Amino acid sequence: MILIPAVDIKNGKCVRLIQGQKEKETVYSDSPSLMAKKWEEMGAELLHLVDLDGAFEGEPKNFNVIKEVVSSLTIPVELGGGIRSLKTIEEYITIGVKRVILGTAAFEIKGFLKEACQQFPGCIILGLDARDGYVAVKGWTEVMEKKAKDLVNGFQDIGIRAIIYTDIKRDGMMSGPNLEAVKELAEYTSIPLIVSGGVSSLKNIEDILAMKEKTIEGAIIGKALYENSIDFIEALELVKGERENHAG
Repeated sequence: MILIPAVDIKNGKCVRLIQGQKEKETVYSDSPSLMAKKWEEMGAELLHLVDLDGAFEGEPKNFNVIKEVVSSLTIPVELGGGIRSLKTIEEYITIGVKRVILGTAAFEIKGFLKEACQQFPGCIILGLDARDGYVAVKGWTEVMEKKAKDLVNGFQDIGIRAIIYTDIKRDGMMSGPNLEAVKELAEYTSIPLIVSGGVSSLKNIEDILAMKEKTIEGAIIGKALYENSIDFIEALELVKGERENHAG
């Protein structure tokens, strides 16, 4: 498992929201690229980047800032937020984004996710964001009448690189991830899972590791890093130790 620091961009700045509500933001840096570089220098292997304006408005809104972030790093970047066309995916991959996260378009445009996986093999991640188990779209402003676990089955064999599962109610709340929902999803799919939403302590990371679910590939950490409730270096050492134990 790897730990993935998150950099969320809104109006060109690095921010964190509470439960995805755009009026509840805290600005942590005027320079997302400097913040991203900080996490890389501390040992991050992958960066989670989100265009929040894009997520709310349905189209890329921070392209130049994202380009600056990607060009400043040597580690790969996964990116989500307002990506709803093959052309946008291609534009982001062209500037160096390694993984593109599809959410709303994957559920609302028939065949789009499959076509994206075919055109950009190994580059497409499904963003599965849930509120009370039901999938939310359009920057988490609308909730579908379908449960996350029921949607996963239809996407099993189309070439998705991974699924990022976010429990919206946990996001930014520093309350721990919804491990019950993650475990349930892990039992429904063989696609690698990335846990997101609520990871706020070393104990939370230990709990994820203790699940020993083979499909759990990583965990995204956001607010906990910015509020210093998790020491990133200490957390990386914890995960590295578990990897070494598993390898041994």
